[in-house]
Amino acid sequence: MGRIQPVLAGVVTALVGFASSFTVVLAGLRAAGADAGQAASGLLALCVASGLAAAWLGLRYRLPMSVAWSTPGAALLVATGPVPGGWPAAVGAFLVSGLLIVAAGLVPPLGRAVAAIPKPVAGAMLAGVLLPLCTAPVRALVEVPWLAGPVVVAWLVLHRFARPWAVPGALVVAVAAIASTSTGAGLDGVGLRPVFELTPPAWNVPVLIGLALPLFLVTMAAQNVPGMAVLVGYGYRPPFTAALRATGVAGLLAAPAGGHAVNLAAITAALAAGPDAHPDPDRRWIASVTAGAGLALLGLGAGVATALVAVAPPVLIEAVAGLALIGALATALTSAVSEPDGREAAVVTFVVTASGVTLLGVGGAFWGLVAGCLMLLLFRRRRPAPEPASEPAPEPAAEPAAESELAPERSVGSERAAGSEPEAGPSARPPVSTRY
Repeated sequence: MGRIQPVLAGVVTALVGFASSFTVVLAGLRAAGADAGQAASGLLALCVASGLAAAWLGLRYRLPMSVAWSTPGAALLVATGPVPGGWPAAVGAFLVSGLLIVAAGLVPPLGRAVAAIPKPVAGAMLAGVLLPLCTAPVRALVEVPWLAGPVVVAWLVLHRFARPWAVPGALVVAVAAIASTSTGAGLDGVGLRPVFELTPPAWNVPVLIGLALPLFLVTMAAQNVPGMAVLVGYGYRPPFTAALRATGVAGLLAAPAGGHAVNLAAITAALAAGPDAHPDPDRRWIASVTAGAGLALLGLGAGVATALVAVAPPVLIEAVAGLALIGALATALTSAVSEPDGREAAVVTFVVTASGVTLLGVGGAFWGLVAGCLMLLLFRRRRPAPEPASEPAPEPAAEPAAESELAPERSVGSERAAGSEPEAGPSARPPVSTRY
């Protein structure tokens, strides 16, 4: 079982990660202007780029650093909708977002600045981005109840008894429902073979501000920082800047083929980094490398997945995507209102982002972030000056500490990073979102 256990854990990680959110990715790419072939190409590019990045990081640092696409980023594409300049302008935004992630890995203060975005504002912006998709199951129950009803029931039952398989199970039920009712109409132009379709990027300033910048911020705040926190929580000391460089380069390679963003995984990271992957923490990297290889192989089915989406009622596909994001929405809302002093700013951020307004060609996610930060600055409460402390009474001398207390605790995997000590992760703060 020495190698079989982490390999099996990696296979499960890849299956759960792909099945839980590929519908979100396809919905986002189509909303941004991609046709069926370009959306299939984007999904394939994301799978291959994520798999290569996971394999590189796992083999290089011997740490279970899972990599995946940005699910909140795909939800942002759905919320933003078509952009000026069409699909080429969206591809240009994907490239700029990838460059910003690489820059965050090369210039650590930039990464720290993103991590320092106030938690209420970051959580509220993400919640506003996710809300439109998370309402899709309700709309589907009204519009196509004979299809959506069994899907929602399957999700509820599995969510109660086997949570990791809730969304994949709901997807299986949706596929069965589509297969039993579909006539095959809508398959024109959809190829089942895996194909990369390269799109020359176009540069549009409003799109770069309204899509590239929010995509970078959402990917960093909702994926990379929480993904790093998961690894730190399991006792690892992952190289944060190296991970940003690797995932940023992977995103740059995927962008011309339609991939919107590559980043560290968060929730599925726990499947590869936790004790279920292997009792020995130093062997769990095998699970993340296997997950990367599995995700790349699953990408070969991107054409079939796109064909499935093409023949299904759009609201049903959005419903499956919305079910996959319910947990992320709950986490984002909790983060948004957890600090009383920031609740008003969080609500303003949430309302502006969820409104979907476009001003000067820039989408609501950017304006929501701006509005929330301005609210925090405008209504920041001044803390009263501390009263002078009285002279403290002398304390008795403490007993000498034992040698084990003085020795620093050694983090798991800290000696595995290619002969040098890895960089420490970002400052701990509760994850803003999840990634399946």
